[in-house]
Amino acid sequence: MPRTPDEYGVHLFLSSGHYQEVRFETVQEFQKWYSRELKPNASSSDFINVPIKNDQGEYMVVRPTNIIAIRVEPVFAGSVERY
Repeated sequence: MPRTPDEYGVHLFLSSGHYQEVRFETVQEFQKWYSRELKPNASSSDFINVPIKNDQGEYMVVRPTNIIAIRVEPVFAGSVERY
């Protein structure tokens, strides 16, 4: 029986060489944010909000043109953090 992830880690890789990880409860929540915020503004230099799950009401802002890659990974409660 396949395991169900507890949340999804989304890594945003920026053109500056930095990356930021944000967490979403479900992959559908990420897809909703992606399709409403990021995709329609992909060629825009205006800031868009990126929700940060860990801090209620806190947001990160990023310019969509600076995002060069996105990696989505399932996170399980028993997963070991690897750096």
